[in-house]
Amino acid sequence: MTHGSSTPGRQAALGKIDTSVPHSARIWNYWMGGKDNYEVDRVAGDQYREVAPTIEVMARASRAYLIRTVTHVAGEAGIRQFLDIGTGLPTYDNTHQVAQRVAPEARIVYVDNDPLVLRHAQALLTSTPEGVTDYIDADLHEPDRILEAASKTLDFSRPVALMLMGILGHIQDYDEARSIARRLQDALPAGSYFVHYDSTDTDQALKQAQQGYDDTGAVPYVLRSPEQIARFYDGLELIEPGIVSCPLWRPESAEAPIDAPIEKTDVYGGVAHKP
Repeated sequence: MTHGSSTPGRQAALGKIDTSVPHSARIWNYWMGGKDNYEVDRVAGDQYREVAPTIEVMARASRAYLIRTVTHVAGEAGIRQFLDIGTGLPTYDNTHQVAQRVAPEARIVYVDNDPLVLRHAQALLTSTPEGVTDYIDADLHEPDRILEAASKTLDFSRPVALMLMGILGHIQDYDEARSIARRLQDALPAGSYFVHYDSTDTDQALKQAQQGYDDTGAVPYVLRSPEQIARFYDGLELIEPGIVSCPLWRPESAEAPIDAPIEKTDVYGGVAHKP
C-alpha cells in the first residue's frame, strides 16, 4: 500500500525548484553517484570536494550507516514503524527498502520540504503489499505539523523509530535544534528508537569547505562538535557502541567483505532507545 503526498499544493511545490543556487540534497545525490542534480550542484560539489576530499567517503559512509542502523532497528529491535525526516533524494537502499527487507509489514513515513524530493517522491512510495509508505511535504521547523500528519499512517501508541539523518545541522540555532529533537522524541512511546547522524567540526578542511558552500547562498549547514551532537540524545539510552564516527557503528554487521577498511570519518551518530 502506498500513499501520495499528505499535504496540498503538490503542483505548486514542483514549480519552486531553484536551480540558481546549490542544494544539499542534490549535492549529496551527486556525491553518491546519482543523477538528480543540476550543474550548479555539481560545481558546488566539486568545489567542496577540492577543499575536503573526504566528503564523498562521508556521503557513502552515511548511507552504509543508514543500512546498518535500520537493519538493526527493524531486526533485532523489532521496530515496525519509521519516521524518516529529511529524506533527501532517493538513491539506493532507502529506508523503506532496508526496513521491508527485514519486515515486509513495516510502515515508513518520509518527510522533506524540498520540491525536487517531492517530485521524486513516487520512487519512495513503493512498498511491499504488507507494508505502507507515505510522504509528507513539511519542514523540520514544524515538528507538531509533522507529527499530526504522520499520525495518519503511524500508530504513536506503538514504538516508532525516529530518524534524523544529517538534517539537524540545517537548524542554525543549537538550542532550537535540541528543542525540535526533544519535541519529536517526546511524542514517541516507550520502546521507541532515535536514529541519527550529523557531520562534525572535527576536520579543518571540512569546516573550510562548508563555509565556502554556505557562502554560495544555499541553506547553510552547521558543523557541530561530537559533544554538542551527544546532547541530542539526552534522556535516551544509547545502545552500544554509543555515539561514534559512523563507519565505527557496528561495522561487523555490514555486508561488506570482512577485510574492507573501516576508517573514522567526520560524521557521527548513534542509536538510542526510549525507556
